[in-house]
Amino acid sequence: MVNRPFTGPGAASPAMFEQASTAAQALLAGDTADAVACYRAAIAAQPADLDARYGLASALAAAGDGVVASAALEEARMLHGLLLAKGAGADLVRIQADGDYAAAVATQLYAAHHVAAASVIFGRAVMAGHQSQAGLLTYALSLQHQGRAEEAIRVFRATAELHPSPAVDQFGLVPHFMVENGRARYAAAARAWAQRWAPEIGDPVFANPPSAGRRLRIGYVAPAFAALQVRQFITPILEAHDPAEVAVFLYPATDAAEKGWPGHIVVRPIGGMNDAAAAALIRDDAIDVLVDCWGHSAGSRLGVFARRAAPVQVAWINFVQTTGLTRMDYVLHADSMAAPGTEALFTERVWPMGAITIPYKPDPARPPVAPTPALATGRITFGSFNHPCKLSDATVRAWSRILAGRPDARLVLKYRYFVDPVLQAATRARFAAERIAPERIEFQGHTTGPDYLAAFDQIDLALDPSPYPGGTSTCDALTVGVPVLTLAGPDFFSRIGIQCLEGAGLPELVAETWDDYVAKALALTDEHVALDKLRQRVRPGFDGGPYGDAAGFTRGLEAVFRTMAARWEQGRGGARDAA
Repeated sequence: MVNRPFTGPGAASPAMFEQASTAAQALLAGDTADAVACYRAAIAAQPADLDARYGLASALAAAGDGVVASAALEEARMLHGLLLAKGAGADLVRIQADGDYAAAVATQLYAAHHVAAASVIFGRAVMAGHQSQAGLLTYALSLQHQGRAEEAIRVFRATAELHPSPAVDQFGLVPHFMVENGRARYAAAARAWAQRWAPEIGDPVFANPPSAGRRLRIGYVAPAFAALQVRQFITPILEAHDPAEVAVFLYPATDAAEKGWPGHIVVRPIGGMNDAAAAALIRDDAIDVLVDCWGHSAGSRLGVFARRAAPVQVAWINFVQTTGLTRMDYVLHADSMAAPGTEALFTERVWPMGAITIPYKPDPARPPVAPTPALATGRITFGSFNHPCKLSDATVRAWSRILAGRPDARLVLKYRYFVDPVLQAATRARFAAERIAPERIEFQGHTTGPDYLAAFDQIDLALDPSPYPGGTSTCDALTVGVPVLTLAGPDFFSRIGIQCLEGAGLPELVAETWDDYVAKALALTDEHVALDKLRQRVRPGFDGGPYGDAAGFTRGLEAVFRTMAARWEQGRGGARDAA
């Protein structure tokens, strides 16, 4: 199938645009008409010239011809992906005719994190008749990971029609975070999912005794707690729970990795149970408050909540959006996430939690805070370690304005999918359309542990995308002392970053508008010594603020859960509406 590494034409090098050509010079100088003409001439002379094809897409976008620019970018990606597969040993003739073979090649590309190249070959697989559930889902994910959300939604929808199931249908919800009017569209899609796959079943009767004066019984549901992205958030809570006040139950898929929790915590794996059996088990445990920590992500058990497994049910941690379930009573938000119209987007009642939504446990192996690197390099390095899907057009425009204001600065984009040469080239093309030279954008792939934490030492100022901001990556940056600039967006989801910065005592790193964001970035990086002084405040502020006070937050959380249980007792079934 594929017998050589995926290092085809244009692999991970700024040279894709770095030619001293008339077209490139015209583009960066703002002469878009001349750039378009020169790039078209270059393509006519050499149709396989990837530099010219990506350059044409940039020039057309810079000229304001968005529809034609999108088509040109797709042609560049298509050719690039095919050449990449060919260079790795794939049979392009067979890819065109054999859908299963094409899907297998695309799956190999996807497994190597070459998501943009994979989407090209998956497209050929579908055209050749491939319709497997796994192949179509991976195709849609390969689009989603590039930020091509509308295309991903269409493929997810087609997959759900061909292979209907709650899990397949659920995949199509997340890309709504990335589209225009995404919050409202997501809320409607979540409600529709719940109506199709999680209708209210039965009306269980609970015999839980009054909660006053006894240990409250709290259950948490997620595929895993000691692994995956909830670990650094849930760990300080589980370690801080007061066993004299609460009895804690974990309901993961398996208990294989759940070995290091405090001895008072009960682990009940439910991965081998259907929703009805899992709900029955949780009712037998007489849980007072059941907390979903996973939401509409792969491996969720929202069907358990649809069966009303506990008197009070709460959505938290991994999902701040609505679940769409009418039997989910509450969702927990930080106060700073409040925005007009928020309540209408939820089937749950939004419960304000104060300064933060959840504490965070830094990696115990984090290195000492390094000086801001500009002191040694003499130039500013901006950085984002966020998923590529979060790089909205508005984000690219704002970051380009910042780079234009700092002509000697560079931008480091680090994530596992940025090893893909096609994604690199397409991303550079987006910045080139804003007159940012491609060599100023540097890509880095996936690292873990000390290598991941050490990568932050090269960043002077981290830039948070919007309207899909960072979460874990923002906390990681702050815990190693890197300041992060965030935007206070217009809705609850785009305001997630505010709690991180205000919680670290750094409100000056919250911008109110994109203009303010650009101005702050330039002001913060204007004087390197001052930036280093800011850097020295970041980790102490984060550690000494509410994110570092797991015990205090957990006492408050336990009090919130008691209030919720008391409201249910007063209303006996009307948890949200009881006084």
